[in-house]
Amino acid sequence: MHDDRELVEARLKRVLDERIRPAVYPESVPLEVAVWHAPGEPVPVAEGLAAAPEPIAVGDRWGAPWGTSWFTVTGTVPAAWAGRTVEALLDLGFDENMPGFQCEGLVYRPDGTPVKGLNPRNQWVRVGSPVEGGEQVRLHIEAASNPVILGYHPFQPTPLGDRETAGSEPQYRLARMDLAVFDETVWQLVLDLEVLGELMRELPADGARRWEIVRAVERALDAVDLQDVNGTAAAGRERLAGVLAAPAAPSAHRISAVGHAHIDSAWLWPLRETVRKVARTTSNMTALLEDEPDFVFAMSQAQQWAWVKEHRPEVWAKVTKAVATGRFVPAGGMWVESDTNMPGSEAMARQFVHGKRFFLDEFGIENDEAWLPDTFGFAAGLPQIIKAAGSRRLLTQKISWSRTNTFPHHTFLWEGIDGTRIFTHFPPVDTYNCSMKGSEIAHAARNFKDKGVARHSLAPTGWGDGGGGTTREMVAKAARLRDLEGSATVTWETPSAFFAKAEAEYPDPPVWVGELYLELHRATLTSQARTKRGNRRSESLLREAELWAATAAVRAGHPYPYAQLDRVWKTVLLHQFHDILPGSSIAWVHREAEKTYAAVAAELDGVIDAAQRALAGDPSTGVELVFNGAPHARHGVAAGAAAPARGADATTASPREGGGYVLDNGLLRVEIDGRGLVVSVFDGREAIAPGRAANLLQLHPDFPNMWDAWDVDEFYRNTVTDLVDADEVTPGDDPGSVRVVRSFGSSKVTQVLALPAGVKRLDISTEVDWHETEKFLKLAFPLDVRAERYASETQYGHSYRATHTNTSWEAAKFEACNHRFVHLEEPGWGVALVNDATYGHDVTRTVRASDSGTTTTVRASLLRAPRFPDPETDQGVHRFRHALVPGATIGDAVREGYFINLPERRVPGGAEVAPLVTVEDDAVVVTAVKLADDESGDVVVRFHEARGGRALARVTAGFEVADVTVTDLLERPLAGAAEPRREGGTVTLPLRPFELVTLRVKRA
Repeated sequence: MHDDRELVEARLKRVLDERIRPAVYPESVPLEVAVWHAPGEPVPVAEGLAAAPEPIAVGDRWGAPWGTSWFTVTGTVPAAWAGRTVEALLDLGFDENMPGFQCEGLVYRPDGTPVKGLNPRNQWVRVGSPVEGGEQVRLHIEAASNPVILGYHPFQPTPLGDRETAGSEPQYRLARMDLAVFDETVWQLVLDLEVLGELMRELPADGARRWEIVRAVERALDAVDLQDVNGTAAAGRERLAGVLAAPAAPSAHRISAVGHAHIDSAWLWPLRETVRKVARTTSNMTALLEDEPDFVFAMSQAQQWAWVKEHRPEVWAKVTKAVATGRFVPAGGMWVESDTNMPGSEAMARQFVHGKRFFLDEFGIENDEAWLPDTFGFAAGLPQIIKAAGSRRLLTQKISWSRTNTFPHHTFLWEGIDGTRIFTHFPPVDTYNCSMKGSEIAHAARNFKDKGVARHSLAPTGWGDGGGGTTREMVAKAARLRDLEGSATVTWETPSAFFAKAEAEYPDPPVWVGELYLELHRATLTSQARTKRGNRRSESLLREAELWAATAAVRAGHPYPYAQLDRVWKTVLLHQFHDILPGSSIAWVHREAEKTYAAVAAELDGVIDAAQRALAGDPSTGVELVFNGAPHARHGVAAGAAAPARGADATTASPREGGGYVLDNGLLRVEIDGRGLVVSVFDGREAIAPGRAANLLQLHPDFPNMWDAWDVDEFYRNTVTDLVDADEVTPGDDPGSVRVVRSFGSSKVTQVLALPAGVKRLDISTEVDWHETEKFLKLAFPLDVRAERYASETQYGHSYRATHTNTSWEAAKFEACNHRFVHLEEPGWGVALVNDATYGHDVTRTVRASDSGTTTTVRASLLRAPRFPDPETDQGVHRFRHALVPGATIGDAVREGYFINLPERRVPGGAEVAPLVTVEDDAVVVTAVKLADDESGDVVVRFHEARGGRALARVTAGFEVADVTVTDLLERPLAGAAEPRREGGTVTLPLRPFELVTLRVKRA
């Protein structure tokens, strides 16, 4: 037989596009359309429904950027359509080439009942099936004219990302607004042909199954009269029934489809718009669940559920009804799908606490999986947190975006820094927007790395980010793929059902140890520095607010602000979403975030001040108390205590021969040359590499190949400018300090280098008035240390990375994340660089030709200036604090990292304050002291081993104790936990490296 395969395939495409698909709606009549444009921000539904609209015609332009328009469509079903299915086709001006990221709508009935969303690939609303004819149709559409930010020419700077700069030019042109007859037989034929045509293209050209489908498709096309598609569609379907009924091979890959709509809580739209995106999508999904009995939909991010409950009660009623059926499933157990690299220990824990508690309180449902399909890499401290929250599984597909190395598994155990292992799945379909295309299903089966020992994978199915979720077409395709020869099988299942099958078939999966590093989007550790500073500061203030409020409640009967802290925590957690904290959202999002963080800081400072004043006693005594909120003693004040301030010895600053200054406090001697660079840091051993200078600002060009705010490509290092020219190098205002001023480009840097008395630590305060474009600013410290690896802090511990680039896996980590410190050491001597607001860094090593010694350079990433999606990223004034700690052990790095982030507070008063809780071993770090969330008055203490070794934790309560219980993060008794050994108010617990423990202490 001659090979006519391509001929049949080309015929199928044209006939589908030009004849069969158009015949799905064979008859239509126009609707009358009127519109009211809401002034300013969105209005309540009742106000939109009551507004007086004015006529608008198909083809007219509408919708200023970020505007809201309420359309009213009216019409009458023709009597001649009696007995047929009728739908309204409502095209707001969609570009169907993009499933989301543009205008959207939510359809309401006149009584305010939500019907469903309108999205680019979901434009229909069922009017009746069958209709009687003569029905009056009246629908209202709350339409959002969200501008296209990421268009066909991506990553172009645009003013559309902020309402303040977007202008008022209409963004869309009203398209089809019709009542139409829906021919379900033709629609089913379209799906038959799509499924078979897509499968056919994935099968081997020399395989019998492909040719069976080719011939069946040919017979079906022959049976369809192109002049009477509606009258002959059934005959076409008959010709395909046989090939659609052939069952899949017993060895076929098995896909668990989960209805899904990944909705970024903010990204190319502001937070307020996400509230409406979620309402539209959940309206779509509750409607689809009513129509499709096999369909299952999972939705993560408790914050998004809470938004629906608060802002759209009419939608919430439908959601709660669907949840009760077991097919609208809460997923993930987190407040948002957060970044997991940068959030601190407690913040990462609270993501699970607040997320899981919301689903428990609302539905009595507890998730056992973390659902993070789009997060930009996963810190090695996360497995322990997942387990401590009562979960045991993780799903993500983002690591498939890595550009250098291909991850070797799709199903595996992920081991964290403490040894906790989490059952993890990467969907081999390599998307969280699966649409049931044949190419996607075939890719999942071919790509699956665990063939031969496992055969199950998951496919998150549906359009996200304003695409409206799963469509009826996807459900229909999945039905055909349930058991089809040549294809993987597809079954709608909940995430928990999938995981149960995956674990059962793969009882001994491979193990991946350490972080899941995404070899992409590395610049998200630096972009939008104000957002990152706001996050770090908020985390520190929340720690202090809980500590001092709990201490004041126990010691002085001061009221504990349960509701206030709960609300503030949720605000901070929301802003850790994986496009807010990483700095990859539009200008509007980050402008609002800066205001939000300022309000959070003011509120928490008020909580802290009120608690400390309640503890401090009479302010007229003339005594000033120092409150130490850090987990280690400082200047004679115990952790979590307050005591009278003590004087400190002065540090000297003297002129240096050859220019510059020498700082000396008796423990550390620092030389700053005439350029304002640090050329010596000596504590008995020199820390700075020979011939090199530290505190060196370095400026790189920074124009990645794509994803401007997200990416820094390795070639940025090829060109660098050392900023060595100083405008001023003068003594600082404080004793023992030096002020350095530099100018470069359109920017200015002012630094103060100070050597505090009594410590081996050089403090560096940097203020940058930044007005560069597409540049990357680094702060470099070349150190005379030979180390093959270095430590950087992560949640509840630290992880190690190589300083060398022996393999492509190591070379790919040319920009990485730290929390409060980076530490490197030779046996017996180390150096730490601590910070109060930065996350990105790099560490490189060279061997000197002069003496064969090794120079290891640590560089903190300060600022970038990408132009997309925010064309004004990071312009303006920024402040950073770093400290170089020579001779530091890992314990010193931990301590100094806390000190720089938790400065002492001074309050007038005469009453010394004893710690509410004390820990004897400095290796055991307390991360939270608070009152229990259930308002019982119990004290909750969370701590971990912080140095990577064994420890014996002796935790003593500074109050009468009735009982002590080991709990999970949700403050529930931990199943299987050993009973702690208690003597009075002291509990003794052995800790393994980095082990996290939560104690609930009942007061007598």
